[in-house]
Amino acid sequence: MAPIDVVVLPGDGVGPEVSEALVTLLGAVADAYGHEMTITRHAIGWSAFEDAGTPLPDDTLRAALEATATFVGAVGDPRSKGLPPESRPEAGLLRLRAGAGCYANLRPARIDAELVALSTLRPEIAKELDLLVVRELIGGLYYGEPRYREAATAANTMVYDVGEVERITRVAFEVARDRGGHVTSVDKANVLEVSQLWRDVVCRVGEEYPEVSLGHMLVDRAAMELVTDPGQFDVVLTSNCFGDILSDAASALCGSQALLASASVGGDVDIYETVHGPLTDVAGTGVANPIGAFRCGALMLSRSFGLHAEADAVEAAIVEVLESGTRTRDLAKGGVSVDTTTFTEAVVAALPRDSRHHA
Repeated sequence: MAPIDVVVLPGDGVGPEVSEALVTLLGAVADAYGHEMTITRHAIGWSAFEDAGTPLPDDTLRAALEATATFVGAVGDPRSKGLPPESRPEAGLLRLRAGAGCYANLRPARIDAELVALSTLRPEIAKELDLLVVRELIGGLYYGEPRYREAATAANTMVYDVGEVERITRVAFEVARDRGGHVTSVDKANVLEVSQLWRDVVCRVGEEYPEVSLGHMLVDRAAMELVTDPGQFDVVLTSNCFGDILSDAASALCGSQALLASASVGGDVDIYETVHGPLTDVAGTGVANPIGAFRCGALMLSRSFGLHAEADAVEAAIVEVLESGTRTRDLAKGGVSVDTTTFTEAVVAALPRDSRHHA
């Protein structure tokens, strides 16, 4: 059977806790389906900076680039405040993405039927939320030059070329073919020349996919529509900065950011990340919700290893546990909750029994 070879970068805050929960779950899946599994761990973020003076040591980058898939628990720590930008934990993640050439970030946002009441949206609106943000990841405002800060002025530059827009557009249209068949391209073409280029290229590339419909929306309108009528969206295609903002907004509508997965793809290795960040205020308390990590694992099994039945088994186990009423603290909202380890054990126990002797 196919080997499952994963590099795990636990990172900061609750990152080590959810990473170990994922390793436990992947181990159970490997046992159930007869796969070999190899897990190696390396440092990233603040934990790496403390030990090695850099948020992305060379051995971490090398190991990540040689892996089939890499999982990042979380990066960030308030103690990094005041460090130069290149030394902050988040710089390690940006360098990892760029080093791997992962130009496309996939951020699904779908609310579980069992958790509709936790959404900030009215239930009849929340239940329609099922979208995928395709965010360009290694260009645009976060990487453009020139960038500088002086005593009285500062500048960042939003730059895209035709090739960068073409490749991210193709990712969006290809995934849309397997979803609802509709792409909404989000830009600011009424005032930004870079968005005008973006829109022109998206329209041209979209003609290659006649089975997928295309619409355009300005980013401020998209933000409003996202919180009033999210059911209209299928695949949302957008730039780095806009995608960063809109994907976080979409995930918050699901009741907890800890529920969702993220994949950075298109490069030498697929990088999977939790959406929730380091959550340093609860690190070490055992209350972290590992569902986002588990869904990273499911996405990883399907996309990086082609193990679609195994991925479906993970998703089914998560749903079964939620249906049973088992909740971590962020989902219990003051009710009865279980710790990270107990929740993980419940999901492992819920893996479909007919997979136990799969050969």
